[in-house]
Amino acid sequence: MDSAVLATTRDDTVTDSNLDFPVSWEELHRTAKVLAHRLYDLPPFDGVVAITRGGLVPAAIVARELGIRVIDTVCVISYGAAEASEASEAVQGDLQIVKSPNVPGDGAGWLIVDDLVDTGVTAKAVRKLLPKAHFATVYAKPSGRPMVDTFVTEVSQDTWIHFPWDLAPQPIAPISRSRVL
Repeated sequence: MDSAVLATTRDDTVTDSNLDFPVSWEELHRTAKVLAHRLYDLPPFDGVVAITRGGLVPAAIVARELGIRVIDTVCVISYGAAEASEASEAVQGDLQIVKSPNVPGDGAGWLIVDDLVDTGVTAKAVRKLLPKAHFATVYAKPSGRPMVDTFVTEVSQDTWIHFPWDLAPQPIAPISRSRVL
């Protein structure tokens, strides 16, 4: 992560001088298991609803750890490629639910899992579909935090989380080469 310092404070708030927060597969797996531990003492869930696509991997890990075999999805499109300078960045646009979950009633007894709650726009839409479900995310930003019941790590609103499915290993120059002579 270059020379940026990444730290987790006592309240699990991530701070980073570059506001970029790359997450490895191992870190995501470990943090999703922490999420499962936080959910363990709640009454057993009837099933899990993963918010696609980011919630698929954390939902699978949480479902495994909690022994939940029934998994459904709610398929939401809310981010699109930025038309501006950087094609790799994404911007939040109009929300579109392309598949609703097949969950009876108001979601009571169900667990919704996503990787991140950012502005809360997606969470609000899914909450409308399943208002009684328990909503859990691995990461939370301040604007969306009130929409979720359980999360593991809070990051600042201006932090960009790079999930492992959006990253590729690549060679980089050693720090010593950045020294100005």
